[in-house]
Amino acid sequence: MNSVVLFAVTVLIWGTSWIAIALQIGPVPVSVSVFYRIALAAILLLVALAATRRLRFPAQWRFVVLQAICLFSLNFVALYNAAALIPSGLLSVVFSLASIFNALNARVFFGEKITLRVVLAGCLGVSGLVLLFWDSLAVSFNPDTLRGVGWALMGTMIFSWGNMASRRNSASGTTPIIANAWGMGIGAGVLLALTLATRQHLVVPTDPTYLAALLYLAVFASGIGFTTYLMLVSQIGSAQAGYATVIFPVVALVISTFFEGYEWTVTAVLGVALALLGNAVMFGRFGRNRAGKIDKLT
Repeated sequence: MNSVVLFAVTVLIWGTSWIAIALQIGPVPVSVSVFYRIALAAILLLVALAATRRLRFPAQWRFVVLQAICLFSLNFVALYNAAALIPSGLLSVVFSLASIFNALNARVFFGEKITLRVVLAGCLGVSGLVLLFWDSLAVSFNPDTLRGVGWALMGTMIFSWGNMASRRNSASGTTPIIANAWGMGIGAGVLLALTLATRQHLVVPTDPTYLAALLYLAVFASGIGFTTYLMLVSQIGSAQAGYATVIFPVVALVISTFFEGYEWTVTAVLGVALALLGNAVMFGRFGRNRAGKIDKLT
């Protein structure tokens, strides 16, 4: 699939998933909701693989397990702990550092050069989100806020490690959908163990709205969204794919304009402009490499 299409689908799905997450707030604990989401996504993907006769456990299972721990369990635990302590805007800004973390980890684990383009685009994107969420960033940096930022940084770094594991899986011939299916199954097991260890109650949801939101998160945000994102990581690299974490909060606020009456300010508009400029820098057709070829997305 074309990289531009993969990027657009990933951003659109993850940018709209906040609606479903908001609809799940209620009697079911957040950690339990995440477990239901990942477990249902795993079941659906495994059934799809079985139906197409591709249900085989990957030979390179160690990196599938690592991907499960980093992308489908511990990262969610860290990010949801952060969400309980800091505003969602600040969390989005921290999580947008994923493209920078991906570049650093690609350097450490794969020996890739950190290009000026990635650094410049990442800085523009993070600066754009700072302006976009400027009003919600006016928080006092008390111990809870610092802990929240720490959880957010940890969750983003773990997410980035999961990207590296996914790259290793793709390099060994394990496709994203197979790695995701088994990884989500393992991740669901980890989340269940953590839920039971912390004595959370496995509340059985019955509300139709909650169940519809759960289905959307499992099928689209997890099953499709993670697959398209990791296909993108395989095709264009982890740093470039990580820029999706900058763009999807912009999509979320655009949708919020129509459904929740979000009011745009001058700083918010400037923030979107910077984020889009960073997108143009990351994926624009400029800057020839030493071989004389244009560095581009596709």
